[in-house]
Amino acid sequence: MDDHAPLSISEVFGLAPYAQTLQQAMVVFRGDPTVPPSRFDTTSLGIMTPRLSVGTWLGRRMGGRTIPLLNLFNRNPTPTSAGWSVRITQVRDFRGKGLTYDSHNGTDFVIPPGTVATAAGAGQVVSIRREFNRGGLKIYLDHGRGLMTTYNHLGRALVDVGARVAEGEPIALTGYSGIDGLTGFPWLAPHVHWNAILGGVLVDPFAEPGETSLWRQHNDPRPWDGARPEAWSPTTFEVARVEAMLADLKDATRRRALASSCEPWRLGHELIIESTVYPTRFSTESAGKILFGDNVPREPRLSLPFLARDYEGVDFADAMGFRDADLP
Repeated sequence: MDDHAPLSISEVFGLAPYAQTLQQAMVVFRGDPTVPPSRFDTTSLGIMTPRLSVGTWLGRRMGGRTIPLLNLFNRNPTPTSAGWSVRITQVRDFRGKGLTYDSHNGTDFVIPPGTVATAAGAGQVVSIRREFNRGGLKIYLDHGRGLMTTYNHLGRALVDVGARVAEGEPIALTGYSGIDGLTGFPWLAPHVHWNAILGGVLVDPFAEPGETSLWRQHNDPRPWDGARPEAWSPTTFEVARVEAMLADLKDATRRRALASSCEPWRLGHELIIESTVYPTRFSTESAGKILFGDNVPREPRLSLPFLARDYEGVDFADAMGFRDADLP
């Protein structure tokens, strides 16, 4: 397919392959033996932002060259054992406000479908997944030293697994793939749900007082400025630790599937991905720490994952008047 061709409706919402899409969608409502069903209630309506959403769906950059941040990493999440919660019952973002929801574990960049997403740092593509129930089309990058980033709700991948990418290099066209994009259209804003994974666990790239931000400019992500590329080498794993984490995965069928489908260099990464997307499939809480322990430091290594020609920075949806983020 021509990388520059407009996205199809199927790509935007991540609808193909259709049989797999329907099967994955049912996990949201029914769960499965190791994944509780997702939880919604009337508080979930709080994440809907019609003025921001409709304009963005129409292709407008609602903040001009500033990207609205709609949901931030929740510093006070509900227990993972209770299932993915899109409710707003106990929330606190890094600012001490409530621009998030119960189980939100990333940063939502609100941008029109078809926007170019770039590598937030030099790295290697370690996985590309299509999971309609949890994030749609997703790309995972390893940046070395225990740091990974993930891009969710994409429309089209521009890279393949194994590719090495430079900081600022285009890797995808954005969409709003996944069940929430389809069921929430047009009241949920199209966005890239972007994650940082450090030492095998999901972390907030923004810093509270006393923490180190993962952004090169402290809590002020900016596009790559073309400076000298960072020297990096891929994250590697001790075989014994990988085997221990694989054994921690409860489902024997899933263990065999991962072990047989991944090249050895990818298995550790796939286990981290599995544990961050489906933590209840593992016996150990924060199972990714099995690979690293607690000794991976925060470092300012990442840039805004979009082109400088399109955006120059970010702002918060509540500060821009698009959403109320008072603590409940």
